[in-house]
Amino acid sequence: MNAELIEAWEINSRLNLYLLEAISDDQLTVKLEKGKSILGNFSHMHNVRKMWVKSAAIDLHDSILKLESPSRQELIDSLAASTAAISEILRRAERPSGKVKGFKPHAAAFAGYLISHEAFHRTCIELALRQSGRPLSDKVAYGLWEWGVR
Repeated sequence: MNAELIEAWEINSRLNLYLLEAISDDQLTVKLEKGKSILGNFSHMHNVRKMWVKSAAIDLHDSILKLESPSRQELIDSLAASTAAISEILRRAERPSGKVKGFKPHAAAFAGYLISHEAFHRTCIELALRQSGRPLSDKVAYGLWEWGVR
């Protein structure tokens, strides 16, 4: 059973929403000189999930929209849909050592890959906000590490 693996994935996903909730609409357009905007980073995370759903569970793919320039609510709804689809892929693998179609070596590595990818983009978001002079509050910045309460 992949219950703990799925829980770790879903905590990671809730951290994305926690971060998004702390960012104002005005801040969504902030970007580094050679990087994605805040909105672009979140959209990219979702679109990478969509790519993996297409590869690993095509039957779940049609319910997930590709994001270009979504509204905040479209982004929230899309992240929820892609979170659920990835959770289902992990369920179908049945155990951490189980297989995910199109990914090697196993489901635990797949979850680790996605979580580390999304943590990288959360860091890009935080860095862009800091460099723009509009950093996250300490409460939110430290809150991103509180996996036990998210």
